[in-house]
Amino acid sequence: MPNSNNGPLNGIRVIEMAGFGPAPFCAMMLADMGADVVRIERANAPARGIPIPPTFEVLNRSRRSVALDLKTETGVATLLRLVDKADMLIEGFRPGVMERLSIGPQDCLARNPALVYGRVTGFGQTGPMAKVAGHDLNYIALTGALHAIGHADGDPVVPLNLIGDFGGGGMLLLAGMLAAHIESRHSGEGQVVDAAMVDGANLLMASTYGLRASGVWRDARGSNLLDGAAPWYGVYRTCDQHYVSFAAVEPRFYEELIWGLGLDPETLPPRNDHAAWPRLRQIIADTVSAMTLTEIEQRLADSDACYAPVLSMAEAPHHPQMVARGSFVQVDSVVQPAPAPRFSRTPASVRSAPPAPGQHTEEVLDDWLRE
Repeated sequence: MPNSNNGPLNGIRVIEMAGFGPAPFCAMMLADMGADVVRIERANAPARGIPIPPTFEVLNRSRRSVALDLKTETGVATLLRLVDKADMLIEGFRPGVMERLSIGPQDCLARNPALVYGRVTGFGQTGPMAKVAGHDLNYIALTGALHAIGHADGDPVVPLNLIGDFGGGGMLLLAGMLAAHIESRHSGEGQVVDAAMVDGANLLMASTYGLRASGVWRDARGSNLLDGAAPWYGVYRTCDQHYVSFAAVEPRFYEELIWGLGLDPETLPPRNDHAAWPRLRQIIADTVSAMTLTEIEQRLADSDACYAPVLSMAEAPHHPQMVARGSFVQVDSVVQPAPAPRFSRTPASVRSAPPAPGQHTEEVLDDWLRE
C-alpha cells in the first residue's frame, strides 16, 4: 500500500495513535494525500467516541491498522521501533498520557530527532484547563464563537462539531504537521506541534474579532451582517417546505436577488437601514413562501444572486455541482466526501476502506521493520 498512489505526500510515513475526532481527521487527510499512515490501536482499550462498525468509520479510511498492547514492554518497544522509521506521529490524548506510556515527545525524539510529533487537545498542553475533559462545544464556548451563533431573541445554537473538532482541531493540526515537516527537511530537526482546539477556533474567529474591533460587529446575537440578521444573508422556507439560502452581501448581488425574486427595489426599505431589516426580511420571506423550490431555482439558479438550495445529507451527493466535480465517492457502499483539495499532478485518493482494528499488524511490522 505505501506506493499505491502518487499523492503529494507519497513516501511520508506517519504513526497515528488511534483516537476519535480531530486526530483521525488529520490522519485521514494525510493518508488521502499519499502518506503511509499506520493507525496504532491499543489492544484491549475501551471503546471511545460513538461506537459503530469499522466499515462506517470514514475518518479511518486510506490507512492500515496495527494493534499493540502499550501496557507491556514489548508493545512499547515495538511502537518505538516504528517511530524510528516515521516522519510524523499524531496523538490526541490528554496531556501526560503518552509520557506515562514512555512514548512521549522526549522518548520519541531521542530516538528519531527529525520526527514531527503532533498533539491535538481541547485546551492545549498548558494552562489551568489543560487536563480538563471537554468536547467541541466546550472549546468553542470559550472563544466567543458559540455565543455568536443563534437568533437575536434566543439562546446560543449548538452547531455541528465542525468548528472545534475539525476546523479548529484537525485542520490546525494538519497545517502544523506539514509546516513542521517542511522545516525539518531543511534543519534535520523535528519538533512538537501543540494544536489546541480553543486556539484553532480562535483563529477561525480572527476576521470576526477584527470586525468587532472596528465597531462593525456587535456582541448581540442575530444583529450582524453575517449572523442571519441581514435580510439578504439568511435562510427562507418555500411554500413546498424546502429551504433556500441567500448570501447577497455585495450591492450588485443584492440587486440581482431582488430582481430575481420579482420585487421592485423602489418599494423596499433601504438596504442598509438596520432598523428596517425586520420589515425587509418579512417581505422577502413572504415572497419566497409563495413560491416552490422549483420556481426559485428557475429564477435564481444561474444568476449572481448568491443563492443555493439547502440540501440534506441525502440530497447533497446528487447535486449537479457535486456530481460534476466528483465531490463524493462510494467506498464499500458507504457514500462519503471525496479527498480534498485537488492536485493537478499528484491527485489524492481514497486508498482503502477503513480497516478493522489490528487488521494489518503483521503486514505493517514486516513492511516498516524489515529494513
